Amino acid sequence: MKKIVSAAWLYENLKEENLIILDASLGATIDGTQTDLNEKTIPNSRYFDLKANFSDGNAAFPNTLPTVAHFEAECQKLGINTDSKIVVFDNLGVYSSPRVWWMFKAMGHKKVYVLDGGLPEWNAQGFEVEERKGANWETGNFKATLQQELVVSYDEVVANTKNPSFLIVDARSEGRFNGTEPEPRKQLQSGSIPHSVNTPYTEVLENGKFKSKGALQEVFDDTVEQDKDLVFSCGSGLTACIIMLASEIAGQKSKRVYDGSWTEWAELQNLKTGL
Repeated sequence: MKKIVSAAWLYENLKEENLIILDASLGATIDGTQTDLNEKTIPNSRYFDLKANFSDGNAAFPNTLPTVAHFEAECQKLGINTDSKIVVFDNLGVYSSPRVWWMFKAMGHKKVYVLDGGLPEWNAQGFEVEERKGANWETGNFKATLQQELVVSYDEVVANTKNPSFLIVDARSEGRFNGTEPEPRKQLQSGSIPHSVNTPYTEVLENGKFKSKGALQEVFDDTVEQDKDLVFSCGSGLTACIIMLASEIAGQKSKRVYDGSWTEWAELQNLKTGL
């Protein structure tokens, strides 16, 4: 299987043994974009609550990767096993689902895929949707093993500004990257981390789905030199995973994400607006 699957593939394989469908939907994007599918979901999917259950609630910054023990326990509550084949989707097309894809990769699980186009594409194909509701699942035996090399820290990024060994690819808008538009977190200045380039996540998507492999290769050829060691960043580590997955589809190999992203960088570098 590829890294992404189509709505048609998922529909045809709903009864496949060990298949688990995870709904990673959020209420809106960082810029406030919403969908009329907020309370809808794919039948028999399990809600992967990214904000409440799968982020580190004790961390200083949003969307921080939880501890291994916490991630493992929450996955077991969802009935996920070590041999589960996971398909992740969200209600905004492709938005939060790549973050979940990366989280499973960072925790050592290999059989995980993103539904291209997400719930909007599933719905557009005429497949059944239902109201999202809570459920209790039989406890799974999922085990997590952190792949530390995929999670880049603030200290590593600081070191990279002094002695560059990787290139940061930033998924924020051009205005935020260039410092000409404000950050959603109003206390922080906009701008960019030294030794970074800008590939807005919207550039790798078309009609809510990933562009073709060839089109994605063109996107990255415009900003990224071949054979560069890449690290992906954004505002808080979420949309970074969209361009990370797009780069994988295009043929790149890096799954490395600066988890704290611009929020952590701007806070710790004291890049404040005074608001």
